[in-house]
Amino acid sequence: MLAIAVITVSDRAHKKEYEDLSGPVIRDILFAGIGAEVTITVVPDEKEVLQKAIRANADKDYVITTGGTGLSPRDITPEATKELCDRDVPGISEWLRAESIKETPHAVLSRGYCGLMGKTIVINLPGSVKAAAFGAKTLVPILEHGAEMVRGGKH
Repeated sequence: MLAIAVITVSDRAHKKEYEDLSGPVIRDILFAGIGAEVTITVVPDEKEVLQKAIRANADKDYVITTGGTGLSPRDITPEATKELCDRDVPGISEWLRAESIKETPHAVLSRGYCGLMGKTIVINLPGSVKAAAFGAKTLVPILEHGAEMVRGGKH
């Protein structure tokens, strides 16, 4: 069973101004799709807080963030994530954007990043519920194989 941490990056959800719906939808899709054990954390759009949350989950197979990938001045998720990663995994973020563009042209504005932090794959998804759900569904078929490869498995 894969261990996955979902981190919702949202000032307003962190302040409880509205309920985080993206984190739970990702959790539900990953549990239904591969039986993953998923935890959810909500953090504000603050680089240091996000990085602390990502580091705290370095024992997981995946850390999947949702939110903070757009163009607003407070969207810092890709930069914060990249600083923590040892290696880029551009194929995942490129694939997510390519698939998402089929649903909406706005996907070209997503700056989501994917990288490897030690033995943990970190993936940024957009914050809207629809985009987060689409991203999670898209990822399901590759998650087990990706984790196996990181552990030194054969192709």
